[in-house]
Amino acid sequence: MNKIVLITGATSGIGLACARKFALNGDRLILTGRNEQRLAELKKELAEKTEVLTLVFDVRDSEKAGKLIGELPAEWQQIDVLVNNAGLALGLEPEYEGNPDDWETMIDTNIKGLLTMTRLVVPGMVERDRGHVINVGSVAGDAAYAGGNVYCATKAAVKALTDGLRIDVANTAIRVTNLKPGLVETNFSNTRFHGDNARAANVYKGIQPLTGDDIADVAVFAANAPAHVQIAEVLILATHQASGSVIVRK
Repeated sequence: MNKIVLITGATSGIGLACARKFALNGDRLILTGRNEQRLAELKKELAEKTEVLTLVFDVRDSEKAGKLIGELPAEWQQIDVLVNNAGLALGLEPEYEGNPDDWETMIDTNIKGLLTMTRLVVPGMVERDRGHVINVGSVAGDAAYAGGNVYCATKAAVKALTDGLRIDVANTAIRVTNLKPGLVETNFSNTRFHGDNARAANVYKGIQPLTGDDIADVAVFAANAPAHVQIAEVLILATHQASGSVIVRK
């Protein structure tokens, strides 16, 4: 059965790949992001494959998020899958030299934004006794790595919040999944290094990293598993990556 899938941060990286993969699956899409032009272009791209509704907001803006989700047309209100993808890393400095503005942005996006969307969407799932929440965490949530400090802490929070939600809805038919990617070549590192493309390129030097499509494939698989199967957590690494800090470059 085709689903209504809401994806945050859908204009780039893993979110964009998820939008394309779920569209190929025939699912109807609610795509959110901060860039109105990119959302419009994506809607046009996917229009031949499925129905698309776009919502322009930053997940850090809980008031606007609540307004737009609350005003969804009746035919879009029964969201089957929520993909909490919006997130970012900023900086790679030691914790004692970090930029507090970067900390605020990561905490407000990666943790509070995820909580906002969960609070807005999951009550409807509970009422209908069906649904699926897919949170995009990270290998960084398993153990800290040099310079990762606050970003790693936010992804550890994603793991704890995902596990906590799974416990909270265990008496329902709602499934909760934590996807934990390792090195994925997207605009992630460009964002982390504030647009320093040369520094970003070095992150993937000497190793074939994952792509957004690799992660999206797992998300679609989890969403389409039999109703009695809950893919609770998946760690997805490049072949020559063993953990967040162990990477063999050739």
